[in-house]
Amino acid sequence: MYKPRVLFLCTGNSARSQMAQAFLRTYAGEHFDIYSAGLEPKGYILPEVLAVMRERGIDLSGQTSKSVSEYLGRLHFSHVITVCGDASERLEFTRRVCDQIDDRIKKWVKSQNIVSQPV
Repeated sequence: MYKPRVLFLCTGNSARSQMAQAFLRTYAGEHFDIYSAGLEPKGYILPEVLAVMRERGIDLSGQTSKSVSEYLGRLHFSHVITVCGDASERLEFTRRVCDQIDDRIKKWVKSQNIVSQPV
């Protein structure tokens, strides 16, 4: 079965793109092949992001920060979604960003005529 590929792209691939990837996998992973990458990957996911996502019941400990160059010329993406320029270092701000991304991913999944799975 064909599944469209989605790439969430940001600067460091250490926060927002990781959260977006995790949310889309949670809500509609059976409908998409989902990736995230950064233009200048940090090489790690921010501890605040790991903590906030863990609070949501989503474990990102197996995820890594990746460069978009890993995919260029190798994969075709049906959707490339940019999510940030910089990610926050503050836990409260990260929670607000997490909520915003969660809401937007839910809306996007709905716009694709997919019934999302509850968390």
